[in-house]
Amino acid sequence: MSKRHDAVFDDVLKDLDDERPTRDRAGARFLKRSTTIADQASGNRQEKVLRLVDPDTCVMWERHNRAYDLLTKANCRDLIDGILSQGQQEFPAIVRRLRPPQDGQGPEFEVICGARRHFAISWLRANNYPKFQYLIEERELTDEEAFRLADIENRDREDISDLERARDYAAAVEAYYGGRQNVMAERLQVSPTWLSRYLQLARLDPRVVAAFPSLRDLKELHARQLKPLMANSAGAEAILAEADRIAAEQKAGQGVPVAKVMSRLKQAAKPPRERAAADKVYRQHPEEGGVQVRRRGKRVQLEFARDLPSKALRAALEQFIKDRDG
Repeated sequence: MSKRHDAVFDDVLKDLDDERPTRDRAGARFLKRSTTIADQASGNRQEKVLRLVDPDTCVMWERHNRAYDLLTKANCRDLIDGILSQGQQEFPAIVRRLRPPQDGQGPEFEVICGARRHFAISWLRANNYPKFQYLIEERELTDEEAFRLADIENRDREDISDLERARDYAAAVEAYYGGRQNVMAERLQVSPTWLSRYLQLARLDPRVVAAFPSLRDLKELHARQLKPLMANSAGAEAILAEADRIAAEQKAGQGVPVAKVMSRLKQAAKPPRERAAADKVYRQHPEEGGVQVRRRGKRVQLEFARDLPSKALRAALEQFIKDRDG
């Protein structure tokens, strides 16, 4: 077709909106498909297969870094509302396929990343939204790769407690890195000091953990502050004894706040201050407590029992005044 015929053809079809865009879209699709094939051939493009499944076909990976039983409607409310607003789950969970059970029953996938999404979809299905399904992306991952992937996704999220993260790291350093913290820190691309602090939290005595209102309230900083106080046996025993008392109060519903927990634990580790001996004691009889005198620079401190008889107090004060003026 000549250029002149092209111009005439375009002029005839200029008001037919459906035809020309169709040609353009067809051409665009062809170019896009060609580009996609070229990217796949060169290795610059990786296809991902997403699928929608019943959340009951999935279970949490046994080394998942989030405590699933701590998830509630309240702490997943933002995600639940987001899924309702969008009408679907926007981002897929990362899963691995499980070996099929011999009887053909049981879960098909284990969740590496996506516990909150799993909870949210499960909650919606159980609460009048049965059509929602769990969006997953299946991958082939080693356990160490799965651990690093989950850590990268959740490291900066505030809804994972320090203790959950610490326990995950403590298990991983033995399972994947032969107990070598430096190797693990290098693989995670974090500083050895940062990692060491979380491992220290994971080693915190469970009796101390129980003293806090919840696992989510216990921070890495708390373990760091308690570590030097528990370095000797006396300090450790005192802190553990106080932790037991606080835990009993928490269990009884007294609600000891975090700041108070830390204050009491720190105070327990401090040895009781020995009172300085009185500089002089004024009394009529050896068995009396009398009035104790302690000098503090230019000041004088007088101490006596609340129930000291008035006669004995008067006599002691008179003797004190006499000595001072003499």
